[in-house]
Amino acid sequence: MTTSLRIAFLPLTDAAVLVAARERGFAEAEGIALDLVRTTSWATLRDRLVYGQVQAAHMLAPLAVAVTLGLSQQPAALAAPYKLNVNGNMLVMACDFAAALEPDVAARLADPLGTAHDFAAAIGLWRRKPVIGVVHRFSSHAIMLRYWLASAGVDPDRDVVLRVLPPSLTVEAMRAGEIDGFIAGEPWGSAAVEAGLAESVAIGERIWRRGVEKVLAFREAWAEENPDTVDRLLRALVRAAAWCDDPANHADLAELLAAPAYVDQPADLIARALSGQMVARAGEAPIASPDFMLFAREATPFPWRSQALWIYSQLVRWGMVEHDPATAAKAGAVFRPDIFRRALADSDVPMPGASMKLEGAVGMPLAVGSRRGELTLGPDRFFDGRVFDPERIDEFLAGFTLLR
Repeated sequence: MTTSLRIAFLPLTDAAVLVAARERGFAEAEGIALDLVRTTSWATLRDRLVYGQVQAAHMLAPLAVAVTLGLSQQPAALAAPYKLNVNGNMLVMACDFAAALEPDVAARLADPLGTAHDFAAAIGLWRRKPVIGVVHRFSSHAIMLRYWLASAGVDPDRDVVLRVLPPSLTVEAMRAGEIDGFIAGEPWGSAAVEAGLAESVAIGERIWRRGVEKVLAFREAWAEENPDTVDRLLRALVRAAAWCDDPANHADLAELLAAPAYVDQPADLIARALSGQMVARAGEAPIASPDFMLFAREATPFPWRSQALWIYSQLVRWGMVEHDPATAAKAGAVFRPDIFRRALADSDVPMPGASMKLEGAVGMPLAVGSRRGELTLGPDRFFDGRVFDPERIDEFLAGFTLLR
């Protein structure tokens, strides 16, 4: 018996696992017929999921938390039992603005803290308050941008203008002069660089290594009513993710994603993020960033509750939600390691024995306890050296000087 599933996605490189699951037969092998519904904006995708037009969605991790907490509409409980990727976004700014920063783009990307201070100084030299595009208020990109700017004393609500627009419209908005830069998932940053409109200023992988990005989100009630379907889908995605992470498959994956039904951008642009060879300035040699985007290795798909709580801490920091233990618990419960473990219980996939960890504490590859097989976690440092303890959120928040 075949189960039909409709999953909404946005045209981004990090939809790769869903596309591979459909196009390479991983979903079919689990008896699932995937109908991937291309969507333009995150707000539309959110509504399609909440109102039942689709059963699941490729979703911004903070948006899944925000929807559950009722920050963008009436509360709608979502469940995210699978991370589709970590990292994969890039901040690009107009070439004239970038001229005030470190001219060596490799050095610029390697030193996000120094570049943040250079950026703060450049704001005063720019012809207007810089207008920076973000794909959604509750996006990983917007949260990372805020975190990064604030490290240099920039108030993201006062010193710059954050303008929300869909990822696929960012390049045209730059061409029209409506924004001075943007932070978005690939391949849109690369498209702006390739067009000569912008230069790379920072990449998500250097702000928070292994930073949470997109999740597979379900309506919680639907997931609980359809556990067998959820489990089969997760098993298909795990195999698809391993295929996506294999360098031998990157060229084929880029071609799949380049199709009009998916990302509809040149395969060579898409391949940059997959291979970790990022061009920061048009015409220059690529800069190696081998961990620019991960799909499978180092337990990437595992939905750590501590990462949901880090997202929550940033929502509190910027005055988007009031902090209390019940709200924190609700936010943390959006990520569902219990469902992940259930789905993969009979597989040989290594998975962590814990559901939370200190975020930002791993500086070198670290072998950790696993319920099956050997598991090594990669470095997950924040660029400013902070460590987030999910059991001490108040202490973490008290460490910031720029609070609302």
